[in-house]
Amino acid sequence: MRKIVIALSVLMALTSCVSKKQYAALEAKNKETQDLLNSCTVKLNACLTEKAALAATADSYKQHNQDLISTSKDLTVLTTKGAENLEKSLESLKEKDLKISRLQDALTKKDSVTLALVTSLKGAVGINDPDIEINVEKGVVFISIADKLLFKSGSYDVTDKAKGVLAKVAKVVNDKPDFECMVEGHTDNVPYKSNGVLLDNWDLSVKRSTSIVRVLTNDLGVNPAKLIAAGRSSYVPLVANDTPDDRARNRRTRIVVMPKIDQFYDMIEKEMKKQAK
Repeated sequence: MRKIVIALSVLMALTSCVSKKQYAALEAKNKETQDLLNSCTVKLNACLTEKAALAATADSYKQHNQDLISTSKDLTVLTTKGAENLEKSLESLKEKDLKISRLQDALTKKDSVTLALVTSLKGAVGINDPDIEINVEKGVVFISIADKLLFKSGSYDVTDKAKGVLAKVAKVVNDKPDFECMVEGHTDNVPYKSNGVLLDNWDLSVKRSTSIVRVLTNDLGVNPAKLIAAGRSSYVPLVANDTPDDRARNRRTRIVVMPKIDQFYDMIEKEMKKQAK
């Protein structure tokens, strides 16, 4: 019995000794495993954090890419509209250039006609007289005749010598059906003494103008519809009225030969309408 007890005690002691070693080994292995698990957990968490950050970055890139696509579409639309607007602007500029070119052609044509008229007048009048001037100002022909060739002092009766000059002017005017004439009477600044019929220089300048108009129409066959009678009194002098010679220069009748204004504007209007089509 005692032997059995001793044997059991030895067996239990041996069994107890082996279990502690295994336990220690297992405990060490468990600790190693736990450490490894903890390390993996840390790495996993780091990976999850990095994954979340990368996902956020990817979303940001996706949104940025969408924004770029939208911007690209907007730019395409803007570029298309810009191209259309540019094309319209270029067309408008071409139309304006063409309009300007046509108007310049019309003005050039008008200037050419005016120049031809001056040449005709100078050739027809054929008088080298300092008291008769023919010139062009702003596309209008002016024939200025000193009053001493047309009237006696203080009178509005046209002289015979004046009728000879006016006959040559009338011929040129009659040859130009598209032109009209304005006859302007001018005086110096010496006050006109009323004779009961004429009151002042205004009356005298107008009366001299109408006298010339009557000669042109009644005696020389100019169409009355082409004539305008006007008086300027002393208010448009050529020079100061300081001397007798200067006052004599200012006493004059000016015949303004010009294209009919309505016809000239009709010509411009036609060019405008061509552009509108």
